[in-house]
Amino acid sequence: MNAASQFYGWRVVAAAFIVAVLGWGVGFYGPPVYLEVVRQAHGWPITLISGAVTLHFLVGVGIIANLPALHRRFGVPAITFAGAVLLALGVLGWSWSESPWQLYGAALLSGAGWPALGAAAINAMIAPWFVTKRPAALSMAYNGASIGGVVFSPLWVALIGWVGFPAAALIVGAVMVGTVGLLALIVFPQTPAARGQGPDGDAGTVERTAIDDTALHLTGRLTRDRAFLTLSLGMALALFAQIGLIAQFVSVLVPALGTQGAGLAAGLSTAAAIAGRMLVGWCMPAGADRRAVAALNLLIQALGCGVLILSGSTDVPLLLVGIVLVGFGIGNATSLPPLIAQVEFARADAPRVVALIVAVSQAAYAFAPALFGLLRQLGSDNAIFWAAAAIQLAASGAYLGGRRACKLRPGAIRPLPSA
Repeated sequence: MNAASQFYGWRVVAAAFIVAVLGWGVGFYGPPVYLEVVRQAHGWPITLISGAVTLHFLVGVGIIANLPALHRRFGVPAITFAGAVLLALGVLGWSWSESPWQLYGAALLSGAGWPALGAAAINAMIAPWFVTKRPAALSMAYNGASIGGVVFSPLWVALIGWVGFPAAALIVGAVMVGTVGLLALIVFPQTPAARGQGPDGDAGTVERTAIDDTALHLTGRLTRDRAFLTLSLGMALALFAQIGLIAQFVSVLVPALGTQGAGLAAGLSTAAAIAGRMLVGWCMPAGADRRAVAALNLLIQALGCGVLILSGSTDVPLLLVGIVLVGFGIGNATSLPPLIAQVEFARADAPRVVALIVAVSQAAYAFAPALFGLLRQLGSDNAIFWAAAAIQLAASGAYLGGRRACKLRPGAIRPLPSA
């Protein structure tokens, strides 16, 4: 057995992959399905239910921003497990809701739990173990998010149709809590120092992976940092358009594809996300301009929105092509910003920077489901595709607008030149 196969970091990647499957499958791709199920069950206005989805994403913003501090105080294992429990209880609350106030109370619980299994949390699990190989490691771990969409979008629809929403929520919640509990007990307590290993599995001195206290005092400085501001704006706009579309996808596709077909089509978009993320994670040159790659990723999504507009929400082949093009960029919208932060900020600062850009993004995209729902109610299905395309183009401009400000900070990890 060679040294690479013995490197424990790849086990952490596998565990983070599983957490991402469950976290995104329940906390990210689940709410659009819950929205449609609740609408059909109670006949409540789409804007009211979309508001609950907005609350689900908005409530976690403060948790994400302070996730590094929570991890330092309580540990990654405890916070991850607690997040799984809260998320499971919240989804169960969604299924039991008989009035809007109960629905919004459930959204508070699910929204509080989801960040501990989200993008910043996955980055925190991987970062201590990888430096030069972090793009590939994050790509593999974040692909769990895409698999979560491929599996859970149709699974939720099928399981709810078979046993009902409350039983489906109980089954999925129990599996999630049990699985995350085992990983929190066995895998996540491990550290490179405890295993006597260096980052990326390299032999030699084990590097200190704790975050310096100076990372806690970055916020004021970053508000004047053009690189940080454009990175935050690009990620926020990209995810605003993305979440706005995803929240309405199933409901928009039902008339043309049927309920089961809409669930499968949503899964198709996340299958495309796997291909897109793998292509970038493994094929992007080490010294590539990561902001340019992020901008190109958004242009592909905007093209997909254009195809969806041409479909008129009725032409099935064009619908599927548009879904694939939008889906191609879904995964990279989450995984590329942490990789940009890795090369633009000092190693001690990067975890806090990632937590902040994810928090800013979630604070912005939390309003996307409600606003896209309102836009759809006042206009048409095509209105949300036009809006998404315009926002994606603006996000692309934000990424490119920060390129000149991206001088390497002291202590940052410069990518190795391509061979």
